[in-house]
Amino acid sequence: MKYLLLSNSSNSGESYMEWCKAKISSFVEEHTENIIFIPYAAASFSFDEYTENVNNALQDFNIAVKNIASFDNPIEAINQASAIFVGGGNTFHLVNQMQEKGLIEAIQKKVKSGTPYVGWSAGSNVFCPSICTTNDMPITQPQSFNALNLIDLQINPHYTEKTIPNHGGESRDQRLKEYLYVNPEETVLCLPEASYVEFNGTVRTYIGASDGKLLSSEGTKIISSGTEL
Repeated sequence: MKYLLLSNSSNSGESYMEWCKAKISSFVEEHTENIIFIPYAAASFSFDEYTENVNNALQDFNIAVKNIASFDNPIEAINQASAIFVGGGNTFHLVNQMQEKGLIEAIQKKVKSGTPYVGWSAGSNVFCPSICTTNDMPITQPQSFNALNLIDLQINPHYTEKTIPNHGGESRDQRLKEYLYVNPEETVLCLPEASYVEFNGTVRTYIGASDGKLLSSEGTKIISSGTEL
């Protein structure tokens, strides 16, 4: 397999995909002829608009993606893809659409055969065994929380330890520890902004502008940029 799982698409004060577009370009350098984009995480704007935004961001690298929603047969579109991009947004909406259209198994087979996968935010969440470590509100009810199950970790994108002063709600860390209390066999990879995990077929590596975390029932492990996972 070959995959690139990013925490986020945009950093504060930057244009869309500014921090990651060069990395995405180099990752799919030899697989650009038929990139299929899955925009189903969009819940407040159209899939066409989402696709246009991605193409505008990547045009300097001569990368163009095709909106899977424009195909009469989305499974066949996946089968013919040279690479698969899955965008961020609402994870529940994303996995619900993927399940309804029968894409879970098709994507699993395609990625396992070596087709590069690039996901960001919800697109990284859905690469995991389940979507239980998403930050999103369940605005729709999927058939199950089961996702692509193509990585042996749960991912929490946009990870932060910041809390709102005088606010009584749980921190991100507390919520993830609740997850691990109920699912003690799992490990959670915490991806702060401007970070990603990459697997090139040989080595799986964490890269980030700041340290990430691996959370498990055994405790917390801080991981620095360049750490092999």
